[in-house]
Amino acid sequence: MTPTFVLTRPQMGENIGAAARAMLNFGVDRMRIVDPRDGWPNPAAVALASGAGRVLDAASVHDDLAGAVADCTYVYATTARQRDLTKEVLSPEAAMADAARRMGDGAHVAVLFGPERAGLENEDIAQANALISVPVNPEFPSLNLAQCVLLVGYEWMRAAGDVTAHSTEMAGTQWATADEVEHLARHFEDRLDTAGFFFPDHKAASMRVNLRNMWSRMPLTRADVQTLHGMLRQMVRWATRD
Repeated sequence: MTPTFVLTRPQMGENIGAAARAMLNFGVDRMRIVDPRDGWPNPAAVALASGAGRVLDAASVHDDLAGAVADCTYVYATTARQRDLTKEVLSPEAAMADAARRMGDGAHVAVLFGPERAGLENEDIAQANALISVPVNPEFPSLNLAQCVLLVGYEWMRAAGDVTAHSTEMAGTQWATADEVEHLARHFEDRLDTAGFFFPDHKAASMRVNLRNMWSRMPLTRADVQTLHGMLRQMVRWATRD
């Protein structure tokens, strides 16, 4: 279950299609359209949806905003400017975290997006329970409809727990074990000892400790370890060639 995204009086079919694409990028597939200027269905919307046509196919069209949110239990309205209305104002991140909590309790949540020219009117805002304000450059606060949909959709995916904050692509290998790193360290020390690297003698012990500390700081994979072993072996062969 995802929030319902309500496009209020959108002016261009292209923007509706782009919004559908942005929605599906982040797993949101419930769209409602209020009084689209160019009518519905709109071929331009299909062209810009670029594979997200199923969002448009399932979208419902409403004559007015009240009808579009009639079955919703909590409504957020997106805005980029101050309003003369007393409303709770949340960032997209906080709003979608709040939405996830409410939906977990069984609420039907909707997010309102305004028309491209000037956004939602105060009459629209009055029908919402809270506002979502995107932190944008105050000298250029205007967001394209699809851009705003994408921002809120991304925050929804984060709030729903579908975003991994950090990961490493292992490319077919695994992290090296402590034992494998230890063998590599010994291999390096043996070759460096043969090359006379540990000089003078009274500094040799601290030099070895520094080398071990360097290896421990490196996030080495097994492939890295094998490559470094191979490099050492090849350098020895090159140094001892006839």
